[in-house]
Amino acid sequence: MLPYANLQEAETALGRELSGAEKLWFKYSAKQPDFLLYYHNLPLFFLFYTLAPLPYILVHLLCSKKTQIYKLQPKNYTFSDMLTCYTRVIRTYLLTVGFLQVFSYPVVKWVGIRTNLELPSGWEMSCQILVYFLIEDYSNYWIHRLLHCEWAYDKIHRMHHEFSSPMALAAPYAHWAEILLLGLPSFLGPAIVPGHILTFWLWFVLRQIESIETHSGYEFPWSPAKFIPFYGGAEYHDYHHYVGAQCGNNFASVFTYCDYIYGTDKGYRYQKAIFKKAKEKL
Repeated sequence: MLPYANLQEAETALGRELSGAEKLWFKYSAKQPDFLLYYHNLPLFFLFYTLAPLPYILVHLLCSKKTQIYKLQPKNYTFSDMLTCYTRVIRTYLLTVGFLQVFSYPVVKWVGIRTNLELPSGWEMSCQILVYFLIEDYSNYWIHRLLHCEWAYDKIHRMHHEFSSPMALAAPYAHWAEILLLGLPSFLGPAIVPGHILTFWLWFVLRQIESIETHSGYEFPWSPAKFIPFYGGAEYHDYHHYVGAQCGNNFASVFTYCDYIYGTDKGYRYQKAIFKKAKEKL
C-alpha cells in the first residue's frame, strides 16, 4: 500500500510531477495491500492461459490446408480434449499455486520485490527480464533433465508427456509436484535480481506466452520468436515430446545453448540432418 493520501502528497514527497504511468499506478495500487498485488500472479496466469492459446486453438480446430502444412505432428485434438486439459490445468494451479502464494508472500517481501510509486524504465525492465530468462533457462534445464530419471519420470514427469504431440493448452499441464519444482527456476531470477512488482508480473506473463508458443505444435515461419538468438521454439521442443520417456535431448525451456554445451541435442541435430538430406533428394 502506498504511503500517500493523494497524488499531490505523492508529488510533494518525490519532489517532482508524476508521469502518466505513475499516476495510473497510484490510482490502481494506492489502497491495495502489498500482498494483494502479489496475489495478482494467479489471476494473470488464468487470464493469459485462457487468451494466449486461442489463435492456436482456432487454427487447430479449423484444420485449414494453409495452416496444416506448419503442423509438426499429424495428431489432431478435439474440442473435448482441449476442454479436459484446460479444466485440469485450472484446477491443479488453483490448488497448487494458489495454496503456495498464500504462504510465499513473506519471501517476496524479503527478497525485495517492490511496489512503490517510482516505476522502472523500459530499459530496466527489459534488462531484468532478459536476466530472468537466462537464469530460468539454465536452472530449468537441470531440473527438467533430472525429471527424466526413471523414478522422477514415472512418478512425476510422465503426466506432462501424456501429450506426445503438444498443443498450446498443454503447456502448463503437469503433475502438481512438477509445477512446484519448475516454478523455482521462474522465481530464482526475481529473487537474485529483484525489481518492481510490474516487472515481476510481466516476467511471468511473458514466460507463460513463450511456453504456450513452444508447445503450440505449429512452426510458423512468421513467428517473431524466430528472430531471437538461440531460441528453441516449437519444433525444438516438439522433438522432445515426440521421443518421450527415452528422450535424452532438448531439455532447455527457452534457449538452445545448454543442450549444445552439454551435448543433449545430438539426437535432434542428427534427425534434422537426415531429414534435410532426404528433402534434398526429392
